[in-house]
Amino acid sequence: RERERESREMSGCSDSTSCCAAKATACCTSGDKAPAAAVPAAASTAPCCADPATCCKDDSGSAATPCCADPAACCPDVDQKKKSASSASDKGGDPSSFSFAVHDSVKEYYGKTLQKTGDLKTSACTAAGAPPAAVRKLLQGVPDEITSKFYGCGTPIPLDIAGLNVLDLGSGSGRDCYVAAALVGPQATVTGVDMTPEQVQVAQQHADRYCQQTLGFQRTNLKFVQGLIEELVPQCVEAGSTDLVVSNCVVNLSPAKEKVLAGVFAALREGGELYFSDVYADRRLSAAARNDELLFGECISGALYIPDFLEYCRRVGFVDVREVSRSEIKVTDKKLRALLGEARFFSITYRAFKLAALEPTREDYGQAAVYKGTAQEQPFAFQLDRHFTFPTGKIIPVDRNTAHMLASTRLQPHFTVLGDAATHYGPFRDVPASAPAGDDSSAAAMPSCCGSL
Repeated sequence: RERERESREMSGCSDSTSCCAAKATACCTSGDKAPAAAVPAAASTAPCCADPATCCKDDSGSAATPCCADPAACCPDVDQKKKSASSASDKGGDPSSFSFAVHDSVKEYYGKTLQKTGDLKTSACTAAGAPPAAVRKLLQGVPDEITSKFYGCGTPIPLDIAGLNVLDLGSGSGRDCYVAAALVGPQATVTGVDMTPEQVQVAQQHADRYCQQTLGFQRTNLKFVQGLIEELVPQCVEAGSTDLVVSNCVVNLSPAKEKVLAGVFAALREGGELYFSDVYADRRLSAAARNDELLFGECISGALYIPDFLEYCRRVGFVDVREVSRSEIKVTDKKLRALLGEARFFSITYRAFKLAALEPTREDYGQAAVYKGTAQEQPFAFQLDRHFTFPTGKIIPVDRNTAHMLASTRLQPHFTVLGDAATHYGPFRDVPASAPAGDDSSAAAMPSCCGSL
């Protein structure tokens, strides 16, 4: 008992209950049993008592007395956590739904197996469609080593982002970060987060020369952090410090996608935006497909069923997600196709704003918007999403959510929003009645990942 007390004091726990709640390294001890093994950083969010059978081990590796005699009492939300994990596992979004160590597999595949873009076995992690002319011009100045190790399904880099602090999830070799560094200018910052040491090393070693010599900035506005996109705040960035989060075919590689989205929401300032491309499926995949390491590394077996993705977004706070563009990804390899059955895959670019005023449905308050024609490379019309395109100078009726997006974000300088929203006229009729906020599935297919404001 004395050793148990001392161990708990060393770990900052006054009793076994707080010990579990604190998720300390020496989480639980019992009698002469040894402290539990250190909890890996990637798993540190799960209370040790959520799985008492593995929480505490004695020297022989056998399960010791659980840290709590009643796990549900130790961690009141343990039952709810188990239910959530079970649900996520069914959707292919929880670590328990994979038979391999996801993070280790991704590190091995992108850090060692792949040496260049040409080593990929499918087209999922390659850009679909040419980026805007401004981006193509900037890419010419990006170091060859950076571009040769680029793996992504699009170019999710808005153009008019001067002065914004940008965060790139799963930045890899840093190609998109280098382009963004030029677009935001010397007074803003671009941060890339990636868990693969080899990729971070490649990205960082060219940053000073590129910013100070190629761009002519007095300081380097580009940095790279080795870390997990599931652990963004505060490990990688401070809460509320980011104006724009971009990501290029990375979230599908995460075993905890909802946690990634929650971290993004926390990292963004009010009015900030998530703008990213990724791979999605038209159905939930079989266990055999989800557990194929090659398909996972190629961004296929981790692809989320689109309705599941939208539900995750709503749960973390992104209540109105807009689809910007999509294109279909073809899997032609016969062996891989056999695992996937009739499933179809798409590269989709989404945007979502952190705005407290947004509603889960699109409502008509008699508002309209006029595009000024001032966005870079878009003098004649601006596309917000697959539903709303604004020809320059034309008055376009909009729902209240869209009005907030145009008036309370980085898009504000390019639009005039009309109407005071004093009167509610019911559901916004220009959107199909069956489509809630965040559902643009009724729009016609458009080329994906071709850039936007």
